[in-house]
Amino acid sequence: MRLLIDLHIHTAQSRDSYITFDDAIRRCREEGLDGFAVADHDKLTKLPDTLEASDLVILEGEEVTARGAHILAFDIEEEIPSYLSIQETVERIHEQGGFAVIAHPYSIFRTWVSFREIRRAGFDAVEVANAAQFPYGMMLGKNEDLAERLGLPKTGGSDAHIPRTVGRAYTILEAANRDVKAVISAIKGGQTSFGGRGISLLERLKLQRE
Repeated sequence: MRLLIDLHIHTAQSRDSYITFDDAIRRCREEGLDGFAVADHDKLTKLPDTLEASDLVILEGEEVTARGAHILAFDIEEEIPSYLSIQETVERIHEQGGFAVIAHPYSIFRTWVSFREIRRAGFDAVEVANAAQFPYGMMLGKNEDLAERLGLPKTGGSDAHIPRTVGRAYTILEAANRDVKAVISAIKGGQTSFGGRGISLLERLKLQRE
């Protein structure tokens, strides 16, 4: 089963995001996506019990601020502490049975990782497409080269902080079904590619005024 999942969305639980769960659900449906992953900054946001989105796959996660990198943690039960080393952060995620994705590894003004350090850390996947990275095409190429060198699955996500950009970049995966566990298994198994496009410079200027 082919699914399109935006694997990197911030909700209003992140201080710099204005996206509600309803916004994320609406935008995914508008964009024809099959689901999204919540990855709030240094916070494991749980899905509301009242959430009505049975047609969508929704993953709970956290974007962890490590020393020298941002790391997407999925399939975890407890928050991962911030500002640990990259390797210790990945180890903490794995201790919970979760999987770790290096977020926007090469992204001007945000992160620029060391290949040797990333290789030692034992990541499970690389976020190749991140709609917020700039310049999009150049950074996508560097991120994809990193994934190839590491032999790791490639993912994509919008890194959206406002509703308009939800679904701008996404992960394409082949899963057995629409169950969250099946989606996670597909990502771990490397049954993934990525799609979408970046936020333009003009769009960035407009978004800053909204």
